[in-house]
Amino acid sequence: MAPAPPTTDRDWRGFARTLFLSTVFLFAGYLALAVLVDPYDTGRSALLSRGTVRPQGPRTASAVRGRDPAYAGVVIGNSHIQLIEPAALTRLTGIPFLQLSVPATGPSEQFALLGWYLQHHARPAAIVLSADAFWCADDPSFPSEHGFPYWLVGDWPAYLRGLIRFSAAQETVNRLGWLLNPRRKTAAADGWWDYERNYLSQGFGVDPAKKAALEKPVGPEPEPHHGGPFPIAARLRAELTRIPAETPVVVVFPPVYARGEPPPGSPRARAEAACRAEVRAVLATHAPSAVVDWRDGRPAAADPDQFFDQTHYRLPIARSLTTEIAEAIVRLRTR
Repeated sequence: MAPAPPTTDRDWRGFARTLFLSTVFLFAGYLALAVLVDPYDTGRSALLSRGTVRPQGPRTASAVRGRDPAYAGVVIGNSHIQLIEPAALTRLTGIPFLQLSVPATGPSEQFALLGWYLQHHARPAAIVLSADAFWCADDPSFPSEHGFPYWLVGDWPAYLRGLIRFSAAQETVNRLGWLLNPRRKTAAADGWWDYERNYLSQGFGVDPAKKAALEKPVGPEPEPHHGGPFPIAARLRAELTRIPAETPVVVVFPPVYARGEPPPGSPRARAEAACRAEVRAVLATHAPSAVVDWRDGRPAAADPDQFFDQTHYRLPIARSLTTEIAEAIVRLRTR
């Protein structure tokens, strides 16, 4: 048998060209498929949209919920306002409300969601924002320890870059499977998620260590990077310019357990009060606006049975807070 001819440089160049073109073809094919499937239903491709929310975490579900035209009002924040039931707000105000809160987020993520919501709701009937301790950090970039899919609510270049990741490819496949399932499950369209069961299953309210943590008083000094300045003022001012002048905006200072309040007159108490004062001052530049302040020492904040930890309250307080938010919205719409 004659020996095989030696491999030439021309052969190697042909192999490299074929490999390169195959890679480009596969990459372009995947990207085209992912855009067509739109794995998180951002609305950039409506071909496979079903108008329902596929079960998933609130971080990615915000993309489809935030553009739902059925909801003229929105609540944006984190777990400190997540127990506000949108259906209750709807019943009390007559405005179809959406819960767009995402746990463990701060101003950067929340204002990104606000921008996404405004992009799809030109004239909202009401907007509710939660101003917690994350708003009072001194870093104007408001960094977060947790990842957030900004690319889902960003522009097209950001979206295309975001699709180039394993999790997006996996979700492309998952969505195809969900679409093909005639008995596919759906998640709450209005974003309602009562997390009480999750907390109770972790021993909150029962575990002695968790009870002791609840009763541990905070110190007199501000937490690191929370003593001022407060760049949230400039950021909120910029965000308010994106909201229609006639849209009522309610900012909530969410409840904190009494032992989580700093000693009166302490540097921490002054810093926290100064931050809230700056938020109030900026919010006042938007005419139809109001503050619902649960940091005013009311008796319910001293009841340990109404809190899981020092910043997460339970449903009875959430219902009272919902009523106050609704009353503020009704006042702003009828004055």
